[in-house]
Amino acid sequence: MRVQRVYTKETVRTWIEIDRKAIAKNYRTFRKLIGPKTKLMSVIKSNAYGHNIYEFSREMQKLGVDWLGVDSVIEGIRIRKEGIKMPILVLGYTLPTLYEEAREEGISVTLSSFEQLDAMMKLSRKKKKLKVHIKIDTGMHRQGFQWNERDLLLHALSTPKAKERLSIEGLYTHFAEAKNPSFSDSTRRQINEFDKWREFFSVHGYHPLAHASATGGTLLYPNARYDMVRVGIGMYGIWPSGESERALKEKITLHPTLSWHAVVSEVKEVESGERIGYDFTERLTRPTKVAIIPVGYWHGFRRTLSSKGRVLINGRTARVLGRVNMDMIAVDVTDISGVKMGTEVVLIGRSKREEITAGELAKFIGTTPYEVITSLNPLIKRFYV
Repeated sequence: MRVQRVYTKETVRTWIEIDRKAIAKNYRTFRKLIGPKTKLMSVIKSNAYGHNIYEFSREMQKLGVDWLGVDSVIEGIRIRKEGIKMPILVLGYTLPTLYEEAREEGISVTLSSFEQLDAMMKLSRKKKKLKVHIKIDTGMHRQGFQWNERDLLLHALSTPKAKERLSIEGLYTHFAEAKNPSFSDSTRRQINEFDKWREFFSVHGYHPLAHASATGGTLLYPNARYDMVRVGIGMYGIWPSGESERALKEKITLHPTLSWHAVVSEVKEVESGERIGYDFTERLTRPTKVAIIPVGYWHGFRRTLSSKGRVLINGRTARVLGRVNMDMIAVDVTDISGVKMGTEVVLIGRSKREEITAGELAKFIGTTPYEVITSLNPLIKRFYV
């Protein structure tokens, strides 16, 4: 009989810590912001933005979130099996082969095209209906029905066949630039377009749950909170953009929930003038104490951080030397005392008074914090603390 290994921080070379107290603080921040009449959806797609979808969904259920947003029916089914009872909406495309499972599990799916609607009409007639949220394209031109399709859509939804198979539960859209207050004109146009759709459905007897705002819209556009908001990156304590942070940081505090750690695996002294790493891309300009850390681009420490990224050891910065490898990096610890095999390293997070944020890594890499945290390898052990 195989005994399942119970991992601790002492049995892994690199790990991620998720701060439960920070999660609760962020939850309370958004709950207070939106008020008692607006429902709160926590978006947990993509492995809860790198935070472990199973653990994070349980935290959300304990705290009292109203809805969970996932990318696929598969994600929804998996967290149902973890005992998650609250409403779940699939924000991404659902394969027609999974409509039946979604219906049986009570998982709501996005309806955003006539092709999908035709496929839904092939479901067998049952007492339990497939719950759908209709996605409206208000200008982003990704998923969704456009305004000139409204009459055809209404006619299709009003047929006896559609009424027997579908429950129109929600109506929603997505903003393209709501995270940047400098581009408010485009967001206001999208809000106005969505309001037209809400009025159109209401006039014809449909009153679905309306939602439009993700984190940026929730923070910056109170008039677009509607019946529910969909908070993703903000629930993990990260601002959706530098612009939104600069606009609101004096009023709102977000608490990063994720930190990434590793250990030093080896330390060596290397003479000045020696070259280091693959392709010898860097030459040492002084006698250097080099520490090896067993993480690399496979883990999510991007190759573009070669010779310019940094980590924290004993509260001090240690710069990356040479190439980031698949599973290892070398850093300069010449000016840091007490570094030896087993010394803890912080790749994202705080060490004494120093801190490395996902935003800092994003700037080095030339991307967004979203990509940084969702690119962390899901096989790295997450510890909820």
